[in-house]
Amino acid sequence: MAQTITEVKVRRGEPVEKAIRRLKKKLDKEGIMREIRAHRHYEKPSERKRRKTARARSRTR
Repeated sequence: MAQTITEVKVRRGEPVEKAIRRLKKKLDKEGIMREIRAHRHYEKPSERKRRKTARARSRTR
């Protein structure tokens, strides 16, 4: 797994909350948060396959 460094620089006079919001949007766009959530717990290969087929089935409907 390759490491990705995502950074957001706080602009002069910008509230920290706004910079955090920009960081969250950037992480979401890159798919990092989704990957972190997926790796929180070990998922058996059979469970992963079942989840993928269910997702594909729901997409086709």
